[in-house]
Formats: sequence, structure tokens, C-alpha cells
Amino acid sequence: MTYAIDSTPLWKPNPATVGDTRMAQFMQAMGRAPYAELWQWSVDQPAEFWSQIWRFCGAVGEAGGRVLVDGEKMPGARWFPDARLNYAENVLKHRDAGEALVFWGEDKIKRRLSRAELHGEVARFQQFLIAAGVGEGDRVAGYLPNLPETLIAMLATTALGAIWSSASPDFGVQGVLDRFGQIEPKVLICVDGYWYNGKPVDCLEKNAEIVARMPSLLRTVVVPYLAAAPAVDRIAGAIAWNALPAATGAVSFRRVAFDHPLFIMFSSGTTGVPKCIVHCHGGVLLQHLKEHQLHSDVRPGDRLFYFTTCGWMMWNWLVSGLACGATLLLYDGSPFAARGTVLFDYAAAERMTHFGTSAKFIDAAAKLGLTPGKTHDLSALRAMFSTGSPLSPEGFDWVYRKIKQDILLASISGGTDIVSCFVLGNPVLPVYRGEIQCRGLGMAVDVFNDAGQPVRSEKGELVCTKPFPVMPVGFWNDPDGRKYHAAYFERFADIWCHGDFSELTAHDGVIIYGRSDATLNPGGVRIGTAEIYRQVEQLPEIVEALVVGQDWPPGKNDDVRVVLFVKLQDGHTLDAALIDRVKKQIRDNTTPRHVPAKVVQVADIPRTKSGKIVELAVRNVVHAQPVKNVEALANPEALEYFRGRVELAD
Repeated sequence: MTYAIDSTPLWKPNPATVGDTRMAQFMQAMGRAPYAELWQWSVDQPAEFWSQIWRFCGAVGEAGGRVLVDGEKMPGARWFPDARLNYAENVLKHRDAGEALVFWGEDKIKRRLSRAELHGEVARFQQFLIAAGVGEGDRVAGYLPNLPETLIAMLATTALGAIWSSASPDFGVQGVLDRFGQIEPKVLICVDGYWYNGKPVDCLEKNAEIVARMPSLLRTVVVPYLAAAPAVDRIAGAIAWNALPAATGAVSFRRVAFDHPLFIMFSSGTTGVPKCIVHCHGGVLLQHLKEHQLHSDVRPGDRLFYFTTCGWMMWNWLVSGLACGATLLLYDGSPFAARGTVLFDYAAAERMTHFGTSAKFIDAAAKLGLTPGKTHDLSALRAMFSTGSPLSPEGFDWVYRKIKQDILLASISGGTDIVSCFVLGNPVLPVYRGEIQCRGLGMAVDVFNDAGQPVRSEKGELVCTKPFPVMPVGFWNDPDGRKYHAAYFERFADIWCHGDFSELTAHDGVIIYGRSDATLNPGGVRIGTAEIYRQVEQLPEIVEALVVGQDWPPGKNDDVRVVLFVKLQDGHTLDAALIDRVKKQIRDNTTPRHVPAKVVQVADIPRTKSGKIVELAVRNVVHAQPVKNVEALANPEALEYFRGRVELAD
């Protein structure tokens, strides 16, 4: 079953203004149009393309004479081997009185920083790091919400050539130790607590335990958020952020090699200890400049927002927007605070131009019956981004009906593995219902069948067939590269296999059907989980769903049957009539193989800290197998709703 391809786009670029977009200007400068021709050139001539990106997007640094060495190796290609640059220098290149960032902590706390003020705060924290003994290659960790201080600490760290890593404060103690314990940071920045849905959550006790169990730490800094003067004496060797000495000079930028480590990011960790993925200064900078300026049309003066925690790669993606001259709109807390409309309140009040969120937020806003286009002034809004899980065709419909008709809806997909996107939006192309608009420039994305052959209008594995600059440098503590190779290059030789079950459409767009490792296989037919979610979550009684394949008959592993778990709206119960409606909805709009053998009600659906449902963890519980890292979950208690269900015994 594939989605029906609509021939009529939901949105088309305005001929009167499309020429003002950075993508159109780049196409004109390169003398290559339409987009398909530009994309083909970008993957056929990668050295020329990425050299042009450096110049056109205004990267600061010395590019050197060589662009690509060993370009036939994957992994193993080397980009800009003679370059010297610094990511933070690019992010902080604008130092005037213009706004660098605005911060909302739900509807309780609001702050602003100019670019000059941001630069001064980065200088102050950098001088503290130097005094603490932090230098090139050392690690600094942030256990923080999406606060201005998080951005400040990251820029101070990376300006030195030290390496930044972060996690959200809703992680438990073991989840933090599983991550930061592997990379042995010298300095930890944490917060006294945070607000969620109007309620304070204290973090000081967790902080104290983490510091006591992390011997690599030299200093700990506590950011005041709940209180003006948190009790830092409860934490060994801690100092309050507002007690740091004043800056005595400007930020010092240490230019490093293109492939010098910048960020250490972590896989979700739901199947074991999280992998530590190392990303580099040059790769992150060039990829983000390309995605912000060309694919997202972020221009100086724009106001860029993404709803994200600091444990999700979208935070790293968001903060790079400063390098384009945009103002960042930071938010911490529940996306449905203040009567459910806080994010749209923010968009209207701050004249947001780019609104980034998750597909799950769009689904939830639709279920709540929100009508932001009527209730809020969104006249400044030009683009909306969606990621985290596939955005259903109905999600596309809701955005264009209830938010705005003249808006670029950019469904995007990539991941922590590349801290960016393989497929994403494009301001010079139309938007078709249920489709991601295009493959990213410089990304040789294809879809392979099981035999490793490229296919069109057919489901298969999303792959990238050529190297690209933002491939990870490697994994931390993986000296021979075995874990790195196993993660991406074992399925197809010398080909990056990303693990997404996908389709290239007739429009040269992309549909993502879900993660390959969660793909169902009843009777030997592969089914993407997103196909089932799309149908089930249209029913008004159902809040959300999770589907797994249960080995059947038990113990034989000969086949699987489809089991659907549903969370219902308050006041509803899963009875025989609703089960019949669920099955009919799926059967009528997909195939008989998609119809679940069992439909089971649960009180909650487990998810990661970044909001992704965890099908593999639930499958393990259903099969009485251990879940290796429940610390990666935002609500691990929800797993108990799936354990020992009598409905699955026959």
C-alpha cells in the first residue's frame, strides 16, 4: 500500500516573490535550473558544489586549496583538509544591537538578548572555562533546558575548540550518566529546576547525585531558573551562574581543522547504552548554512523558532540560525501550556517567520480543535517545519486549512546521525499532500530494494550513495570504527543505509513510512507503521496509537501478527463496535494485511525524551524481553501497560 499521489499541489511558490528566495538566487548564480538539474550537479560534482556553498553562504574561515580527498571512500572521504575555521565564530559574527534571541519559559518568564549582549555573555563564560582548565578537545556538558545560558555555554565551549554535549533535564540520573559518563566532561552546567505545564520541577537533588558519580568533573555551574539564588552548596564544587566573574575582554575564537570535533550527540538509547556520535565544526556549519539559507529561506532579520529540548538534534540545528543573521525564538516547557495555545501566542507576539515543531504536535493541535489562523495574527509566518515522525497527509491538510494557506510546509527528515536532513523543504518547489518536497542539495539520496537496486514509486530503504561533509567523524570510544561501520554501512557495501522505510515519488519527493527496524512483516509483506497510524488516528476517539509485530504462533518465529495499541480520549472505552470501526478504517484505506489481529487499549504510549514513540521497546515487553535502557524514555512507567496482556495470549 502506498499513499495516493495527488497531482494538484497544496501550495505553490508565488511567481512574484520566488526570485527573492536564497534558493532561487543560488540557482541563478550557479546557472542551473530547475531544481532537479541543480540537485544532480550537486551530487555529481560534490567538490565544486560544497566549495560554492562555502562562498555563497558566507562561511567565515580559511577554506584552503583542497575540497575533497578520497572522495570515493565511504566512510573515509576527507573534506576541506587544509581549512581552518570555528563554528562559534560563524554563529557570533553579527555583534550589533539587533536581537540575537528571545526566550519564553512557558507563559511565566520572558527574556531578550541583543547580539552584542550575547557576545559579552559568551566571553564571560569562556573566561570561566579557561580558568577551570578547559582547552581544545576537552568536553563540556550541559544538563539544561532550552535557555539562553545553554546557547551561551555551547558557544563559549566550541569557540575554544572544546567539545559540547547536552541533555534535557527531564533525563533521570542513570540516563545522564549513561551519556556523559562515556565522554568524561571537565565541566557540567545544570539548572536548579524547570517549569512544565505550570508546575515547578526541582533538579538540585539529581544534580548532586550526578556530580558525585562523575569523577571527571572539575567544576559545576548551576543556572538559576526556578529561584534567583539556588542552593548550590548542595552540589560539590558548584558555583551559581550569576556568581561568575565579569568578562575582561572579547570572545577568543580558536580556528581548528574542518573535521575537528564540535558536538557529541547521543542515539536514543532504547536498545542499549546510547551511541556517542561525534560531529565536526566544518560539516555542521556548511550543512546548516545550506539548509537554513537555501532550503528554509532563512534571511537576515527573520525570526526562527523550533520547539525542541536540548537532548534533540533540532536544538543544534536551530541555534545555527544565528549564523544567517536570524533572531532565535527559544522556548522551554509544555507546548500546550496557557490553555493549549502558547506556541501560537509566541508566534503572533514575536512575528515568527519560521515555525518548527513535530508531526505529533500538529496531530495533537488538530485533535484539540485549534484554529490558529483565526485566533492569532500569523501574517509574518512564511514557513512551517515538521519532523520527529512522518507527517500524515491529513496533517498537511490541517496546516493549510487551520494555520495558513500561503505557507511553505516543509516536512523534513534526517536525524541525530547527521545532525541535519537527508530530505527536506524547498521554497522554489510546490508542496504535495503527504510528501517531503525534495532530496537535499549535495545529498545523494536514493531508495534501494532488498537487492540493493534503486527503485521509484516503490518502498525501500533510504540510502545515501556518496559521502557528504556532515557524516560523523565517528563514534566516541570506537577507535577502530567498527561500531560506526556497523551502524550505517553493513546493509549495503560502501552505502549509507539510514534505516528509514521510504519511497521516491513521481514528483521526485519522498514519503517516509517509518523506521525500517520497526517495519511490520506479516506473511512476508513489509508494512510501514506510519501507514496504520495515519488511518487510526483519524478516528476522533483515538488520541494516538502504537503498533508492533507479535511473533505468532509464540516461540516459532515463523510469522508475525499485527497488534495495535490505542490510547483513547477521556470518557471512551474500547468496545467491540470501536474495534470494528478501527479495523474497517484500516482495511478500507490500506490492505487486508494492514488490519491488526488484535486491538488493545492502553492508558499511555511510551516515548523518548524528544517525543518519538518507541515501538521496539514495546515489542520487547510484549515478548517478555528486557528493555535495555528505560532511562531514555520520558515516561518509562507506560511500558507496564503492555506487559503480560491477556489479550495477546490467544
